[in-house]
Amino acid sequence: MLNILAVGPHPDDVELGMGGSILKFTEASHRVTVVDLTDGEPTPHGDPETRKKESVKSSRILGIEERITLDFPNRYLQDEIEVRQELAEVIRKIQPDILFAPYWIDAHPDHIAASKICDAARFYGKLTKTEMQGRPFYVKKIHYYIASHLKLNFKPSFVMDISKVMEMKIETIRCYESQFGPSPEGHQLFEWVLNSNRYWGNLIGTEFAEPFISKEEVGIKDIEALL
Repeated sequence: MLNILAVGPHPDDVELGMGGSILKFTEASHRVTVVDLTDGEPTPHGDPETRKKESVKSSRILGIEERITLDFPNRYLQDEIEVRQELAEVIRKIQPDILFAPYWIDAHPDHIAASKICDAARFYGKLTKTEMQGRPFYVKKIHYYIASHLKLNFKPSFVMDISKVMEMKIETIRCYESQFGPSPEGHQLFEWVLNSNRYWGNLIGTEFAEPFISKEEVGIKDIEALL
């Protein structure tokens, strides 16, 4: 069993970028924790209580172990020492085998900051002689999911087939009614995610897939991984 940590700037970002992969992880009995760096508010049609209920509902579908909100300010998230240390303390507590973070190229400043925070917190996690709580720990692997506000042309490091869980991924997105309305179909961001997942699936010969990027090379342990 793997211990996996996925970090998002706002509730719904992890679902949009890698909800299908998380569903596959939990179905395979891996332990998944999600951290939202902000509560996502203010937004035009949401409020903190509503957003919390939506994320709890989505988390149940995802089957994750725990969801933590660090409650830093939406729209004004900054790569600062306090945020780095709080996330590093979560890392030291959970001690994940793999960390998933938002891709560092984005139009949304919160997403850019969140990616930098994850990189820094990964490093801070191993520090000794510090006031941070928990035993020093360094996450060996970090990968980046795409929940970008830009129409990017990029080469992923690997692509995860999510065809069998795509309907469940859509159900997690439906939970965020304050962001997408009673039905997400037709919403620009939702349609982009759907079309993007279909595009990446087509490239690997499946119906739907999610792309991931890594700054370091991704290795495989046996030939079956190439099938």
